Amino acid sequence: MNSIFRDLFIALIALLLIACTQSEQKSHTNIVFILADDLGWNQVGYHGMDFYETTNIDKIAAQGMYFTNAYSSAPVCSPTRGALMTGKAPARLHLTDYIPGSPYPYAPLTTPQQAACLPMEEVTIAEKLKENGYITGHFGKWHLSPDKEYQAGREFDPGSQGFDVVFTSVKPEPDADPSSDAHHAVEITEHALKFIEANKDRPFFCYVSHHVVHRPLMEAPDLVAKYEAKEGSGEPEHNPVMGAMIERMDVGIGRILEIINALGLEDNTIVIFYSDNGGLEQLQDQTPLRGGKATIYDGGLRVPLAIKWPGVVKPGTSSEAFVATEDLFPTMLDMLNMNYDPGNLDGISFVPVLRGTGKSERKAVYFHYPHYHHQGYKPGGAIRDGDYKLIEWFEPALLRKEHAVELFDVVRDIGETADLAGEMPEKATELLEKLHAWRESVGAQEMAVNPNHDPEKADWRFADSSN
Repeated sequence: MNSIFRDLFIALIALLLIACTQSEQKSHTNIVFILADDLGWNQVGYHGMDFYETTNIDKIAAQGMYFTNAYSSAPVCSPTRGALMTGKAPARLHLTDYIPGSPYPYAPLTTPQQAACLPMEEVTIAEKLKENGYITGHFGKWHLSPDKEYQAGREFDPGSQGFDVVFTSVKPEPDADPSSDAHHAVEITEHALKFIEANKDRPFFCYVSHHVVHRPLMEAPDLVAKYEAKEGSGEPEHNPVMGAMIERMDVGIGRILEIINALGLEDNTIVIFYSDNGGLEQLQDQTPLRGGKATIYDGGLRVPLAIKWPGVVKPGTSSEAFVATEDLFPTMLDMLNMNYDPGNLDGISFVPVLRGTGKSERKAVYFHYPHYHHQGYKPGGAIRDGDYKLIEWFEPALLRKEHAVELFDVVRDIGETADLAGEMPEKATELLEKLHAWRESVGAQEMAVNPNHDPEKADWRFADSSN
């Protein structure tokens, strides 16, 4: 072989090796899962709101699919995070309130003793992905351990629940410096960027769990001033401090999208954006939805969800399919063609919706919140089935008082303003029976009439309270 042909042969082999390497690098699919904290349905631009600047969140929706009927599995954070990790309903996990919760020992009803944390025997999405060769990273809020004194390798913390690389953080104290990245939005982003860069040549699951926009509200004064100067800043559904906090998080999300593109990973990386529950209405009105965090009106339950799946999801599409938090577990496994036992889950994969090849098998979404909340909200449960949503309030139901149920047509009445229970008693009975049957099927913990009820102490959160 003469030198010219030898050189051409060597060059051809080199090109083939490069092509094979690139093919191997792109033969797997990565997932970046971004979870906001207390972000309301009306705080993203792609839902038609223009006060908050969510350029990069909107980009995920524009390059993928967003869901108008996505629900959190509970109106507070720990239950939703447990459902996300396990694919099981909070009621089945017996984790239905934030950890550690508040017992309200003198309230009219007794509060069930919920699980103190996410049990170690539960199989998390991180553990399932590790079994299939993925490296897993957790960055930010966890809130599934008995306390927030996180330590490497400690039981119940992320490192013992399937995550290889862990950075945990907690919300700031009320007297924190607003200019110091108090909610760790930048720090969380930096850790995620390093993880993606370090693992660009292998399959990864990057869980980016923000504290934004949870209380206490604080951000750099100059960024807050920008939103105070915006038109409509005085409206109840617009909070300038939240605007600044959301922009800080959104900029970080943009950096994550940029590094995915810069590393050539865009075509094989799924990006999911979601919120753990609705926003607190005392801080920002959830218009057009009613209520907010810790309520079982849609303001506390309906949340933003956008999924970018390059080459599969048609960009710029939306879906009215029902999605509950526990559905994300089997959906992610189906996206990655991984085996699992659907009989052990409450979640239902909605991959056919994402592919545009079929409908979701989920016909209804259910909620169980047997807890009092320090904002004054009462315990209850709910079912959304088709156009209708029924709420059962546990106090009047167990104390045999009037107005134990409310019924709404949430398609024609998105704000849940017109109670149809009196006009449509048959529909109310049908949905109430479905709700009760579901609670029984998942082994939900029920409330009971409290023999220690004391009207003068009913709003005390703890037995030793001196309220």
